Amino acid sequence: MGRLQSDTRRQRFKYLIADYVTANVAWWIFNLARYHAIGHFMFSSLEAYLTSANVVMGQVLVPLFWLVIYYYSGYYNETAMKSRLVELKTTILSVFYGSVIVFFIVVINDLPKHYMSYYKLGLIMLVLQFMLTYLPRAVITAVQSGKLHGRHKGYATIILGCGSHAREVWQALGSMDISMGYEVKGFVDMGDCTCAVDEKYLAGRSSDLPMIIDRLAIDRIIIAPERLDGDGIAAYLNTVYRYDLPVSLAVDDEYILTHNIPLSTIYAYPLIDVNKDNMPAGQQNVKRTLDIVVSVLTLVILSPLFVFLALKVRHDSPGPVLYRQERLGKGGRPFVIYKFRTMYVGAEQGGPRLATDGDGRITPFGRTMRKYRLDELPQFWNVLTGDMSIVGPRPERRYFAEQIIASAPYYCQIYTVRPGITSWGMVKFGYANDIDQMVKRLQFDIIYLDNRSLLLDMKILIYTVKTIITGKGI
Repeated sequence: MGRLQSDTRRQRFKYLIADYVTANVAWWIFNLARYHAIGHFMFSSLEAYLTSANVVMGQVLVPLFWLVIYYYSGYYNETAMKSRLVELKTTILSVFYGSVIVFFIVVINDLPKHYMSYYKLGLIMLVLQFMLTYLPRAVITAVQSGKLHGRHKGYATIILGCGSHAREVWQALGSMDISMGYEVKGFVDMGDCTCAVDEKYLAGRSSDLPMIIDRLAIDRIIIAPERLDGDGIAAYLNTVYRYDLPVSLAVDDEYILTHNIPLSTIYAYPLIDVNKDNMPAGQQNVKRTLDIVVSVLTLVILSPLFVFLALKVRHDSPGPVLYRQERLGKGGRPFVIYKFRTMYVGAEQGGPRLATDGDGRITPFGRTMRKYRLDELPQFWNVLTGDMSIVGPRPERRYFAEQIIASAPYYCQIYTVRPGITSWGMVKFGYANDIDQMVKRLQFDIIYLDNRSLLLDMKILIYTVKTIITGKGI
């Protein structure tokens, strides 16, 4: 485990403890205000009010509720290098929405003598929760940022490339008055340009990258190719996606002027996070929760259909009911995908081969299942175990993935997220019969990556249902 991962866990623990304690304190103080507003004429004393069953239960459950709200706000996703501006925005929004929920679930049941007491109590709860939550957070973040900016702490970083551009990046990071937290450990010679750095700073060549990352306990990667074109950048990305580390692209002024670069990603020397999930952190957490809930419900509710399909597959042709196959998932890591078998046993004895229209290897019932996508249903188990998501780019076998990368180097971008049971490419394009069609389908999945959101996922699911019902794509 690198320093960045350990710091992330340590910081997350600090935020969790601070949020839980402050939520308890805020709710206790708020109950004092509730007592003076409505409790003094319902209870004989403050002690009787604070020890009543409903108040005690609230003191236990409400702080836990706030931790859930903060989780789904995405606050705990990025902790080691947290932006203070993003922290303020996230805290304001989560406290506002959380206070509204608590008010209408708990406080609205109170019966004050005058309706104005509702407004006062709501304002008190909002201010208390925000102030007591934000101040400890700000202190924890400020201490961490101070260590990073003052170079008292840094995260081991390797620069891919050793040309003049890579040297410029290194010099710029080292000369900044305020450190960005990158502790450069060396350069990797990618073999695509004349080396412009002293040999003593070379950590090795591209073929040595796995060993370099392990030996130097690398936390972050900066890619600095001499050519900032699509193929040049993609060639670098293809070497790093599998390491599940934050990757930044060092760009120049011309690149900034000719591309749509968000200003928030630029601090001193322009670095772009190239493998960061474009879906907001809070939505990522909601998406994963929905994946789990929907998968459990599907596996339970559709269990009779699973039994029926299994019996039909068994009756249709000899062989196992389920088809197991290795696919590449997030970070390019292999996993076993499950499908109902739609082909005769031994269909790929001559090697991997894509199915085509009228393919004789497909069984009669297998053709029906493929038409209505029923063969994909067992993949809800893959979703439940975390290998897949309900919506995401379709995972491919390594054999075909390597051919796709050779034709479309940008394919590696799909490894930044979990693959899905369905995708925009699947509902828009359907099954692919050859590599060219796979590349065309991939274009829709790349667009999906750039626009990921829960709303887009819902649209894709609606079109998927249409595909299942009609038995054809759009």
